[in-house]
Amino acid sequence: MSSFRALGLAAPILQALDEEGYKTPTPIQAGAIPHLLKGKDLLGLAQTGTGKTAAFALPILHYLLETPRKATPRGARVLVLAPTRELVAQIGDNFAAYARHMKFSYAVIFGGVGQNRQVEAMKRGVDVLIAAPGRLLDLVGQGHIDLSTPEIVVLDEADRMLDMGFVHDIRKIVARLPEKRQTLLFSATMPASIRDLAHSLLHEPETVQVTPESSTVDRIRQAVLFVDSAQKKEALMMLVNNDRVVRAVVFTLMKHEANKVAEYLSKHGIPAAAIHGNKSQGARERAMQGFRDGSVRVLVATDIAARGIDVDEVSHVFNYDLPNVPEAYVHRIGRTARAGREGWAVSLCEAEQRAWLKEIEKRISKAVPVITDHPYHSDDAQNSTLPPPVLGGGRGRGGRGRGGPSGGGRGRSPRAASTRPSSSGRGGAGRSRGRRSS
Repeated sequence: MSSFRALGLAAPILQALDEEGYKTPTPIQAGAIPHLLKGKDLLGLAQTGTGKTAAFALPILHYLLETPRKATPRGARVLVLAPTRELVAQIGDNFAAYARHMKFSYAVIFGGVGQNRQVEAMKRGVDVLIAAPGRLLDLVGQGHIDLSTPEIVVLDEADRMLDMGFVHDIRKIVARLPEKRQTLLFSATMPASIRDLAHSLLHEPETVQVTPESSTVDRIRQAVLFVDSAQKKEALMMLVNNDRVVRAVVFTLMKHEANKVAEYLSKHGIPAAAIHGNKSQGARERAMQGFRDGSVRVLVATDIAARGIDVDEVSHVFNYDLPNVPEAYVHRIGRTARAGREGWAVSLCEAEQRAWLKEIEKRISKAVPVITDHPYHSDDAQNSTLPPPVLGGGRGRGGRGRGGPSGGGRGRSPRAASTRPSSSGRGGAGRSRGRRSS
């Protein structure tokens, strides 16, 4: 599909897309649009950064324009479920941007803040409700939200919702939805749990799969440094203190470690902020806003909190701690190399995490190049055969220019590169007709 205009989208949406600088649909949009035009249920397999939010937001807005009617009190014509409050807020911002030239109402529902404003927003009903499952069920149970009205239902990042233990909440929500509806499910991966969920929710769905994880990984230049645990902060400082690191995300396993790393970087002159489940919603929003506007150069995050980081210009990902689940590594490094750009992912590996690196390399079907020419290299960490430790908290809930780690084993001191941001289409269109039964 050469342009959004060729899709027949309504003029107000096209005007908004022009103002956003989006001209050409991405593969997930081009693949999904024909099915959405026919009102089909859809299983979309795509990572963040591929334009999937617009792939469902634009068809929904088009449908609302074509079938105008008032939402019922406490109800919504469209329900979008997402796993984290950051992602809920981001989706809400995207809807608002694309709908800026049309009459449109929406509400975002998530925990961590008081519910009064959310309850007030739902009194008259809204066109689109974007919600995290936990708070949504709370407000439904209190009688503030009616789930019998949605005509379209979207489950975004379904794999992460299942990872976070929301499967029972999702089924409770689905039990209250009307049987006649169109249902869209998006997931970065397709484990058996997602296949089962899709089978139970979707009616004769079309499947669209784009940008397999392996191709995303292949676009990212990766490297690993073997270091002792006592020198990890200094090694990270060496990596980050480089003008080629324009905007970076640093991952830790534990929330308290994220705080310590952010404080260390800030103390040494690197504008940094931590984001995790123990932070207040206001603190998380301030950190994300600073990260987007550039006043925060480094965002230190745990895995779950990072799912809401939807910023295209992330030049680097640094794994301060390797994840103990290989799948999480793929999700982490996917914060960079978005929208067709290249990016860097550099990991620090101490002796106790050596076995985790081997599992990651099996998962991505390649060896991660090792950088040894730096002052913090540890032979003990590189040659360790220790089993992976059992850590409390499991997954840790809650510059422009060229250069960088070389592609070989004994590379130069890490220098990571960033490509200049370029505009790319992030929209999609479709006419959501003929709501489907689940």
